Amino acid sequence: MKDLVLIVVLGVVFGFAYWALVQGWNGLSILMGPAGDLSQHILFGGWVLVAPIAVAIIRRPFAGVIAEILAAVVEVVFLGSPVGPTLLIAAAIQGGGSELPFALTRYKRFGWGVFALSGLLGAGLVFFYSAFRFGWYGQNIFFLRLAMQAMSGIILGGLLAKVIVDALARTGVVDNFAIGRELDQR
Repeated sequence: MKDLVLIVVLGVVFGFAYWALVQGWNGLSILMGPAGDLSQHILFGGWVLVAPIAVAIIRRPFAGVIAEILAAVVEVVFLGSPVGPTLLIAAAIQGGGSELPFALTRYKRFGWGVFALSGLLGAGLVFFYSAFRFGWYGQNIFFLRLAMQAMSGIILGGLLAKVIVDALARTGVVDNFAIGRELDQR
């Protein structure tokens, strides 16, 4: 039950954080002028943070997917995100992509490489869904968009998630979860 409560708390907290990130995206888009459409790719990794954090703390299948979908529900239903309800589809793809590297290690490896791959797949897989929705296929800057979003996924969605998880573990606040039990066994 405490795992489910933590997933809900993470979903709510990151729903607010993601909504704030949308506001940052809007501001950055304005500052970038004609290249403002690319700002979403710079920041995109920030929208996949909750999945690897939830998985690393709870270490159960679908923790990341559920946390990502809950964050999207908060962002869309309660905060009125301009992205709209299609965000729920994107959240499921992001969560699944982010969780896949952990699932492939049977939720036993939580090093920098697994987190980086988590961010890459979370941001990368949803890129192809977004490319279809927004008509990016065939654009001259398609590969620039993909590279920017992939790097953002690795840095903001993967490596930053690892930093956050490690910081939380050091505080002891997650000691009663799977991550804490594993640290006790070392």
